[in-house]
Amino acid sequence: MARSAAQRPSDGAQDPQGMLALTARFCEWLLVHNYSEVTVASNRKYLDYFAAWAEQRGLTQPRAISKPILERYQRFLFHYRKANGDPLTFRSQFNHLQPLRSWFKWLTKHNHILYNPASELELPKLEKRLPKFVLSASEAEQVLAMPKIAETLGLRDRAMLETFYSTGMRRMELLALKVYALDADRGTVTIRQGKGKKDRIVPIGERALAWIDRYLREVRPGLLVGDKAGDVLFLSNLGEAFTASRLTHLVRDYIEAAQLGKHGSCHLWRHSMATLMLENGADIRFIQAMLGHADLNTTQLYTQVSIQKLKDIHTATHPAKMQRSQDHDQK
Repeated sequence: MARSAAQRPSDGAQDPQGMLALTARFCEWLLVHNYSEVTVASNRKYLDYFAAWAEQRGLTQPRAISKPILERYQRFLFHYRKANGDPLTFRSQFNHLQPLRSWFKWLTKHNHILYNPASELELPKLEKRLPKFVLSASEAEQVLAMPKIAETLGLRDRAMLETFYSTGMRRMELLALKVYALDADRGTVTIRQGKGKKDRIVPIGERALAWIDRYLREVRPGLLVGDKAGDVLFLSNLGEAFTASRLTHLVRDYIEAAQLGKHGSCHLWRHSMATLMLENGADIRFIQAMLGHADLNTTQLYTQVSIQKLKDIHTATHPAKMQRSQDHDQK
C-alpha cells in the first residue's frame, strides 16, 4: 500500500515510547536474534504503514492502541482501494496485520505496554490457491531453447534456466549461489541460507551441470571484473551478481518469447519441477526436501496440480467413455 511522504509518521524518534522509536528497537531486536534483513525490512514497512494511519488519528504511542482501534485499521485495509481502483487482496491485508501482532507481542513481553491489544485480533482467512500456470515437459523444453547459446549471454542464460528447472530453487537462492556450492561428482548443489536461513543440499541433473560447466569455461571468465562479484556463480554483463528484479525480467522475457500462452518467471520453474516430478512418481517428501518446505502441507499443494495420473485413471474407468465406445460400435 503506497503512501506519499506527507503520510509518513512524523512523531520522530525523540519520544522513547513513540511509534518510530519502538519500531526501530523491535527491528534491531529481530536483527540481533538472526532474523533475515528481508524479514526485518518487511516488518518495518508494514509497521510504518500502521504508524502513519494512527498518527493521522492523533495516536502516536503504542500504549494508546486498543483492540477496537486495530479492528478499525483492519476495516480500513479491507475498504482501501489502490490507485487503479482494485482492493487489497486478503494476502496483502494479512501481510499488513501479521507484523502488528508480532510487534505488540514484543512490546508486551518487554514491558513497553501493559497488555497486548493484538492478542485476539483475527487475521483474514487466506485462500489456498493453486499455481495459475505450470509448464509441461515439452513446454519447459521450448522455453529452454529460447536463449541464443551461440552468444555469450545466451549460454549463461541457458545455464541459469537449466539450474532453475533441475533444482527448483528460489530466485534469491540462485542469486546467492556460489561457484563452490556445486559438487559435480556427487551431482548436488548446496543452497546456503535459503528461506528461513536454512541450508540444504539438493540434487542437480547431469544436463544442468553440463550447461553450467560450459558457462564456467566459456563465459564466466570473460564477465569477471576484478573481485567485484566474489564467488557468485551467475554474473550479469557488468560482472556483478544479478539483482532480483533483473533476473525476474530476464526469465519472464524467455517465457513470453516461447509464446505458450502461459506467464510467469523464476517461480514458474519451481512449480513446474515439483509438479512434473510428482507426476513421474516422486514421493512428496522428496519434493518437500528439494523445495526446502518446513511444512509438508505447503508441498501438498502440488499434489492437486499434478493431475495426470488421476486423469489417466478417469479416462480408463469413467463409464461415459465406455458408453461412447459402445455408441460408436453400434453405428
